[in-house]
Amino acid sequence: MTMQQIAPSLDGVPAIMPTTLRTGGRVTIGSYLLDRLYALGLRHIFGIPGDYILSLYDLIEKSPIESIISTNENCAGFAADGYARLNGIGCCCVTYCVGGLSAVNPIACAYAERSPVVLLSGSPGRDERLKNPLLHHMVKEFSTQREVFEKVTEVAVVLEDALTARREIDRALTALVRHKRPIYIEVPRDMVHIPLAEETVSVSAFTPEVDEGALQDAIDEVRTMLQKAKNPVILAGMEIHRFGLQDVLMRVVERLNVPVASTLLGKSVVEEDHPLAVGVYGGLVGRDEVQEFVDQADCVLMLGSILTDIDLGAYASILDESRTVHATAEKLAIRRHRYEGVPFETFVRTLASAPDFPRFENRPLPEPQYAFDVKPSNEEAVSLRGMFGHIDSLLNEKMIVIADVGESLFASTDLRVRERSEFLSPAYYTSMGFAVPASIGARFAEPTLRPLVLVGDGAFQMTGMELANAVRHHLAPVVVVLNNQGYSTEREIMEGPFNDIHNWRYDRIVDVLQGGVGHLVQTHGQFVSAMEQALRDEKQMHVLNVLLDPKDRSPAMMRLAQRLAERIAPTG
Repeated sequence: MTMQQIAPSLDGVPAIMPTTLRTGGRVTIGSYLLDRLYALGLRHIFGIPGDYILSLYDLIEKSPIESIISTNENCAGFAADGYARLNGIGCCCVTYCVGGLSAVNPIACAYAERSPVVLLSGSPGRDERLKNPLLHHMVKEFSTQREVFEKVTEVAVVLEDALTARREIDRALTALVRHKRPIYIEVPRDMVHIPLAEETVSVSAFTPEVDEGALQDAIDEVRTMLQKAKNPVILAGMEIHRFGLQDVLMRVVERLNVPVASTLLGKSVVEEDHPLAVGVYGGLVGRDEVQEFVDQADCVLMLGSILTDIDLGAYASILDESRTVHATAEKLAIRRHRYEGVPFETFVRTLASAPDFPRFENRPLPEPQYAFDVKPSNEEAVSLRGMFGHIDSLLNEKMIVIADVGESLFASTDLRVRERSEFLSPAYYTSMGFAVPASIGARFAEPTLRPLVLVGDGAFQMTGMELANAVRHHLAPVVVVLNNQGYSTEREIMEGPFNDIHNWRYDRIVDVLQGGVGHLVQTHGQFVSAMEQALRDEKQMHVLNVLLDPKDRSPAMMRLAQRLAERIAPTG
């Protein structure tokens, strides 16, 4: 590269900053911020410009980071989330209040599901706040937007002082790296080109301190638990993915020769064809044989698992502290003991290498009862069981499955994630509209993976127009719209006309966007043919409008309905 120089490093990563971003040879607040984001691996920013953020957008255009303009802020947030889940950091850049507050929902999703997204917002300049307090886009006070984001981010900062801006940027980014959760950075528009004070001291060390004594005590206690165990199990969650520990996890699994299950949020952290893989432990939607196998273990190593009602369901005995090791970015709890100063990543890596851990004998694993081992005739009406069975046979290491909520998620529970294929879904926060924009972010983050987007018709109506960016940037996702004419999950809970939505010709969205191929699918044979055409054509997106019977239900949805019915059934 030309005309670049090395800036101070972040955790040993050299930061490259073009000299064109400097003002009078000095580092500005805006250039320092973009430099730090670039050093952490950010190469794309998703968002929508507005007057309060235009100066920063202009700076982005002169930087090595590419801006991707979304159709709305909600889509920008979900795209940044999908990008962050694969890349380790994502960014959504919006204007003040009308933009920022529109992005609250996807940032809340990222917070709930531990996704490291930076929310960048412009805001009114300091001088204009004094001269004209009634500025456009304001809600209440100038601090209102920051106060809102304080509730759904790990750290929220406003860069309103050149003396503290460097320290505040580093403090926020340190929190993002350590906790894998969103942060909020607000830049008043008249501060973007202000040079940083030379005397400011940068805090650039992102590696958390380790209490070596506490780490050794924790490892010793785990070793003792395992030495006494007869049938231990590892339950892997999505934080394994957030910290990039998939290979380390498998070293632990194979070293101990212990069966491993994943939570629904953590689906794809484990290759489900691995001989020690049990499947997905998903309390309300998981298969019975997996639930029972994990529930009967006498020692459960829960690594990176956030235990929600989706994961636990009625199987609350997994919370019996006398038999659990629960390690996350927030805490390390072994039986009834809590250990401070032991970072999650350090703990997992030490499990993979600490001496004198037992190796267990092979034991029978539950026989998989996959729900999609059916082969409908080509003339039969398309069904969830038939289409997901066919999808299951197509998955490979070049694809990433991105599932929205509802049947898109529930039916995907029983897909077998093989080899290096990935799976993304808002399985805990369950916000509709995630999948389409997240697929845009995922494709930019990992261009070698082709997104297979599974989305219901209701969710598609919320964010489906973000496919404009698929056409604009030649991203070529395969989008399968489950068209059952409404909200199927809510129908299962309570039927009513409020669950019906107006039917669209989703396959004709390609005509509106002037790109891609649309397919109207009514039979199983048409689905097989459309998928074959889509996977063969890697140059453009394909949208499948799959017409399903509104009463069709996946096996996972039926398990969910049954367990909910048992939970609310009258006693006595």
